[in-house]
Amino acid sequence: GFWDLLKKMAVPVLPNTAGCHSPKEVIATAQMAREVFETNWIKLELIGDDYTLQPDTLRLVSTAETLIKDGFKVLPYCTEDLILCQRLVDVGCQAVMPWAAPIGTGQGPLNPYALKLLRDRLKVPLLVDAGLGLPSHACSVMEWGFDGVLLNTAVALADDPVAMAKAFAMSVDAGRTAYLSGAMKAQQSAQASTPLVGTPFWHQS
Repeated sequence: GFWDLLKKMAVPVLPNTAGCHSPKEVIATAQMAREVFETNWIKLELIGDDYTLQPDTLRLVSTAETLIKDGFKVLPYCTEDLILCQRLVDVGCQAVMPWAAPIGTGQGPLNPYALKLLRDRLKVPLLVDAGLGLPSHACSVMEWGFDGVLLNTAVALADDPVAMAKAFAMSVDAGRTAYLSGAMKAQQSAQASTPLVGTPFWHQS
């Protein structure tokens, strides 16, 4: 079956707890996934609202801590709230996976300030987990210093999913390269880019 194919390909597997609405459901699902897939890595999803699929931020940290004490390496799906993300790091999460917008909406980053602040303040890997709809969205978050993006709907619902996946791959690479290249800082006033010294109409104010 499909699982046998993945094992033959030696592809790393990251099980998740999608659809869980309580810590008890999360822990049971994670333990079953560890037994079946033979991995301690788990993507933690604890849903607090079925309409927005927003994570249950009030119970997320304690649930992550319980999983970590049980030997799991936890990657939590969360909002872009700085304090929440910092607490997840404090209890030992391997990375933090904030949303850009609600799952499946394709709206792109709704709060760029908060996402950029996460990159400035947190030293763990950061991956945008939800809400991206266009390659330009992915490029933006990579330009801000994020370490990766997680995609599903943006590719699956495209008219040509294969071509869209390629477009996202190129945009992620472009954004990461731009971040590592050290982009210029935005200026409040115009800055001449062409030297005027030696031209017949050069003026010095």
